[in-house]
Amino acid sequence: MVRLAYSAALYCAAPFLLGRLLWRGLRNSAYRRRIGERFGLGARIDSRRGCVWVHAVSVGEVQAAAPIVKALKGRYPDETIVVTSTTPTGAARISKAFGGGVVHRYFPFDFPGSMARFLDRIEPRVAIIMETEIWPNLLAECRLRAVPVILANVRLSERSAAGYRRFRRLFAPALGGVAAIAVQSGDDARRLASIGAPPGVIDVTGSTKFDVPMLASLREEAAALRRTWGSSRGIWIAASTHDGEEALVLDAFGRVLDRLPGSLLVLVPRHPERFREVAAHVRRRGFEPVMRSRRPVDCSGARVFIGDTMGELPLFYAAADVAFVGGTLVERGGHNMLEPAALGLPVLFGPHVFNFAEIGRRLVEAGGARTVPDSVRLGEAVIDYLMDADLRHTTGTKGRTFVENNRGAGDRVLAMISPHLEPAPESRSGRQAPESVSASRAPAPPRYPPKA
Repeated sequence: MVRLAYSAALYCAAPFLLGRLLWRGLRNSAYRRRIGERFGLGARIDSRRGCVWVHAVSVGEVQAAAPIVKALKGRYPDETIVVTSTTPTGAARISKAFGGGVVHRYFPFDFPGSMARFLDRIEPRVAIIMETEIWPNLLAECRLRAVPVILANVRLSERSAAGYRRFRRLFAPALGGVAAIAVQSGDDARRLASIGAPPGVIDVTGSTKFDVPMLASLREEAAALRRTWGSSRGIWIAASTHDGEEALVLDAFGRVLDRLPGSLLVLVPRHPERFREVAAHVRRRGFEPVMRSRRPVDCSGARVFIGDTMGELPLFYAAADVAFVGGTLVERGGHNMLEPAALGLPVLFGPHVFNFAEIGRRLVEAGGARTVPDSVRLGEAVIDYLMDADLRHTTGTKGRTFVENNRGAGDRVLAMISPHLEPAPESRSGRQAPESVSASRAPAPPRYPPKA
């Protein structure tokens, strides 16, 4: 009855969901394309064996999924892999990361009919859902069809867990049907158990974001970009910034310019629909921004460079000296700070890192990052690193070592997926009773550290 009430509420919200999609399409036309897929429509997957389905909401989740998808393609070259995303930016990242090696679909709204149509069209043999995406109708439909579901790279902040606990009667049954849950930490495991996940299916594997490989050509491309920026001056990047955060970054940049007038700020907004808005704000602050999309050949006289292209953030990181990771001076929870750390950059972030609380804490403890509470401290920290090459090198080396020492989560998740990729049965069109999933899995003892 609880899921029925949830579905009824979702159907009532359908006009608003569609309207929001169309509204976002006014700023980004990609939201208006392939709308039918949001309701489970679209072409069937041309595969007799069904497919391996990986869901990654947007850019960050695609990055976390990349080691798993690449390992699956290497170990199971004959499998069709379908990767879904919710956002067009996620779709663009999937295309860049995997090219034509995977099939992309947009993830449907969690209406019962939409999920049934979607699963009819892709016929997954196993579903791998990245991070914390708990959709009751999706999980119920997968259980009905005996499709094993693995939640991978799961993180759950205390704030999010409190929200889920208010609706435990809805989410506990949904989580009760999953085959395995790979969490990033023991704290994540305990929080998941508190909202109804069976402890016996929870395994602490760490974060797959430690495993994201860097392209061999990245350093060479970064050196070429650095020459266009000006090789001899200090360069810092403010990446994945949000509304209200660019103003704070520019305040900090003013302090940097007072001490280091030749320095360059590379500003990369999180969402592409804000590129023009951010450029206008930069102009109002007295700077004429140089836009990456125009492919300038000489930026040596610029003060602000805006990364208004998709999929090039690793390149910008590799060409910079110091990285500030956005979504942290405003209450957005932060973004992946492991990417600049893996490249050997000193990493700075603000106090709002609830999406990456443990990774952020451990990176600071390892000496590879520093927390800055406001724009004043951000400016001071950037000045410290730009003026002291030894400090920059030492901090960057500690961050890179921290990332290298924590690799391996992708292999652990792959080991959880592999048992489900036995030869496909002759037909997957029939639905099975819900008991068939739970009956096929013997109870296992808790695999996460008990709370002290």
